[in-house]
Amino acid sequence: MFFVRSAEIVPCPFCGAPLVVVGSRPRSWYQSSGERAKLIIRRLRCELCARIHHELPDLLVPYKRYDAESIEGVLSEPARTDIAADESTLLRWKLWFLTWIVYAQGCLQSIATRFNLPVENSSVRPQSVLQSLGRFVGTADLKMS
Repeated sequence: MFFVRSAEIVPCPFCGAPLVVVGSRPRSWYQSSGERAKLIIRRLRCELCARIHHELPDLLVPYKRYDAESIEGVLSEPARTDIAADESTLLRWKLWFLTWIVYAQGCLQSIATRFNLPVENSSVRPQSVLQSLGRFVGTADLKMS
C-alpha cells in the first residue's frame, strides 16, 4: 500500500479557493496484469464551496478501476491484447473514450477561443480520434483511435 501526496498546491477546480486535507481513504485499482493494488489517497475539502475532492496520481483515471496504462493500451493502435479485463470492459472503455473526446475537443476549443490562442486548422481530415486533438495540443505522433 502506498500513500499519495502531491507537492503541488492545487486550487479547487470549481471555484479556485484553497483546499485543505480532511482525511484519506483507500483506493484500489487493477494493473494490466490483473493484479490488484491499493493506494491511500487524500481527501481535500474546498474552504469556500465545501466540495470534497480526491487527490489522484496520474497513473489512475477518475471513476475507472484499471490504471491509465491499461486503458491507454486498449485505445492505442495497434491495441494491446494482454490486458486482463473482460471484452465488455474493453468495449465500454472505447465507447467512454469516444464520448469523452467530443467533450474534450469542446473544452479545448472554448479555451482557445476565450484566450485567443492559435489553433492549427488543417484541410486534411484526422486519421484517428486522438489526432483531432493534435490541432489543440501539438503535433506529437498520436496513433490512438
